[in-house]
Amino acid sequence: MKPVPRISTRGYYDLKTGKTLKRNNYYLYPKKDFQKLIDSKELTIMIHGLRNDNAGAIAKAVLARNRLRKLGYSHPVIGFSYDSNTTGAHLIKHAKHALAVGQSIAKKNGRNLGKFIEDFKESSPKTKIRLMGHSLGSQVILSTIEYLAKKKQNSGILESVYFFGASITEDVPSSKKYGKLLQTVVNKKILNHYAPSDEVLSWADDKKYVLGPLGLNGAIGKPIKKYHQKLVKPKNHRFASYAAVLNTFP
Repeated sequence: MKPVPRISTRGYYDLKTGKTLKRNNYYLYPKKDFQKLIDSKELTIMIHGLRNDNAGAIAKAVLARNRLRKLGYSHPVIGFSYDSNTTGAHLIKHAKHALAVGQSIAKKNGRNLGKFIEDFKESSPKTKIRLMGHSLGSQVILSTIEYLAKKKQNSGILESVYFFGASITEDVPSSKKYGKLLQTVVNKKILNHYAPSDEVLSWADDKKYVLGPLGLNGAIGKPIKKYHQKLVKPKNHRFASYAAVLNTFP
């Protein structure tokens, strides 16, 4: 199988502090493959979680593509690769700091991914764009929506959004701040796959590193109309486990 094209911001942010190192929007790899995506009926972008280096990001995009192919989805699937392999993320004593840096970098990447979506829609206005985010990837998506919501013409620019093991908080779909943005920017639906059995989200919740992750018990309050959730039972927090229990798409 040929490589999965990807949008990348690797090396744009400091892995120890989250500081912005480069102001570029993004780079595309392989560039010629993105030319071929123009005028596609639709495409799906997979956004990985914390502790993924470039190889990890590629692996997640391949996983997503293979799973969606099995489910009969024949449109292009591409990856978004960002600096999520923050320093010390694999060591318990540094976990809190590494996660905080990861969250800060994920938030900043909202502008990068948002820019790509605007640029791509400009050259290919009829292409429907769907986003899939695993774990910290949910924060990248939320920040992308925040960025896109700043312009009226971006209303409905995203076709749909899919969360897996989301680390954003459970009040997001019903909050005054984000609810309206999600309702406006996303055309069809936001689908959250949540798992009360997810050991990583459970740990992050217990430690109060993430207060009530959306991926653990689903949304609280009265979520917006376009928000839906699905209880799933993945083996563990890894994206491979969530992909394995995904049974319909889009």
